[in-house]
Amino acid sequence: MSTRLPDHGGGSARAAAVAVARAHGVRCADPVVLADRYNVRVHLRPAPVVARVATTTALVRPDPLASLQRELAVAGFLAGRGAPVVPPSDELPPGPYRYDGLAVSFWRFVARGPDRTPRPDQARRLLAELHTALRDYPGALPYLAPWEELGRVLDALERTADPGARDPAPLREAYQRLTPVLRTPRGPVRALHGDAHPGNLCVTAGGVLWNDFEETCAGPLTWDLACLRRTSRLDGRAALEAYGHAPDDAELEPYVQARRLQSVAWSLLLARRLPRHAEHAAAQSQHWQERA
Repeated sequence: MSTRLPDHGGGSARAAAVAVARAHGVRCADPVVLADRYNVRVHLRPAPVVARVATTTALVRPDPLASLQRELAVAGFLAGRGAPVVPPSDELPPGPYRYDGLAVSFWRFVARGPDRTPRPDQARRLLAELHTALRDYPGALPYLAPWEELGRVLDALERTADPGARDPAPLREAYQRLTPVLRTPRGPVRALHGDAHPGNLCVTAGGVLWNDFEETCAGPLTWDLACLRRTSRLDGRAALEAYGHAPDDAELEPYVQARRLQSVAWSLLLARRLPRHAEHAAAQSQHWQERA
């Protein structure tokens, strides 16, 4: 059985983004792929528009359009409240669209500054402010969608396994062990970013903006705080200690474990689609097994 998953990234994603944008009158003479990992992001130069095309994520999402629609709704709500977020595009209706089998949404282009890592105190403050802004979000949000989705990631890894692939059984065992804990929250359930690590903060000349709301969900605050705590981009412990009313290490630990597991599983899935990431995914998996 092949370990290679369908690759609809790069050129085909760029072509889909350009076709939809041009159909709405957007001039994009020099489109450039900014990233091709879990989604493909295309800057439709010279227009101030970035297209997000679901690729790796679409392999495990029954309806990629629904995920993009929820992301646009949350980001649009927050932008309307003046929250520091990258907003949906206003150059064309932001979507989402389906083109040639691909799900596409459109966002405002923001230029990143030379320093791409926020300080711990900035990350803490921005996360607290984001949680405050999300309190009034009126839409329905699935409970811990990133964790429930992880089950489908593991399904995909198991379907594509062969003797040369990493055995996904330890990942499945960890998922089953942690699931009862995560499905029984100790605190109030509220709207969350869902993937609140500093990599989803855009440091620009005009300030720091939250980005990437495709995993927005309902859940205990502990989920987002674990995202911040386990980051390697800055001192996550310092950021968390400054948050205020943060859970202690014992309460946080299952969520930190869950985030580590999520990161490893998604890395392995990415490597099945794009083998150039195989070495990094294998190193992550090995590190996880040594700590498990």
